[in-house]
Amino acid sequence: MTAKSERIIIYTDGASLGNPGPGGYGIVMTMEHSPYRKQFSEGFRKTTNNRMELMAVVEALKKIKKDHQDVVVVTDSRYVSDAINKGWLENWIRRDFKKVKNPDLWKELARLLQNQKVEFIWIKGHNGHPENELCDKLAVKAAKLPPEKQRIDEFYEKGENPPSLF
Repeated sequence: MTAKSERIIIYTDGASLGNPGPGGYGIVMTMEHSPYRKQFSEGFRKTTNNRMELMAVVEALKKIKKDHQDVVVVTDSRYVSDAINKGWLENWIRRDFKKVKNPDLWKELARLLQNQKVEFIWIKGHNGHPENELCDKLAVKAAKLPPEKQRIDEFYEKGENPPSLF
């Protein structure tokens, strides 16, 4: 277990302009009791809001260089927080992600969660939380980038998502 001063706090948000439509994610990463603060965002030409919410968490966790860190992920996405906190992800893993939307991202998240000690906290979006508001702005700005400055969400655009169970 890491020292309390090394706990990483990650704020994430995703956005899409239309669902599906151009999308983006925003990330703010901080370290508790430290001035460390980084922001990241990226846009995609065609995706969904849920994919961007999930992509934000995946991309943030990929940025952590050391294993076994104490990490708190703060998200306004019930889709993401409930999947972890209510055990849905564990069930999806047991079912080999059959009939689960966004299996590529859920598999990647499951892999990344094995390397860290991660707690997920849900907060209400658009409720004045400074970091969440900043993540939202980053995500929307990335979604509004010209298509030539956005990435292609290859998994989504190939149409590989099965029907959802919920």
